[in-house]
Amino acid sequence: MILMTQTTEVLGMVAERFKALSEPARLQLLHAMNTRELSVNELVEETGLGQANVSKHLQVLHALGFVKRRKEGLFVFYNLADRSVLKLCDLMCGRIEAQLEAQKRLLSA
Repeated sequence: MILMTQTTEVLGMVAERFKALSEPARLQLLHAMNTRELSVNELVEETGLGQANVSKHLQVLHALGFVKRRKEGLFVFYNLADRSVLKLCDLMCGRIEAQLEAQKRLLSA
């Protein structure tokens, strides 16, 4: 996909999703769901974030289609809607790690 051929509407949607991923707490939640579906309480325990904070961020992630949810009695369980979001995170993490390594080499030379 060549970015320049996309419509303004599509680019706006892409920017909205990147904006959602710019929040470290949301990235933390996505990575917590890497291997399995988790309840809100489990996500609170996994991340150390407060329950209200977790719920607020899950609402954003759900609205943008990053996570899916299901209700079972009084509990709500969340899971990744599409694992490709983690591929995107891994790509960026790899790039950042390479940059940091290059900076370390420059500083130690």
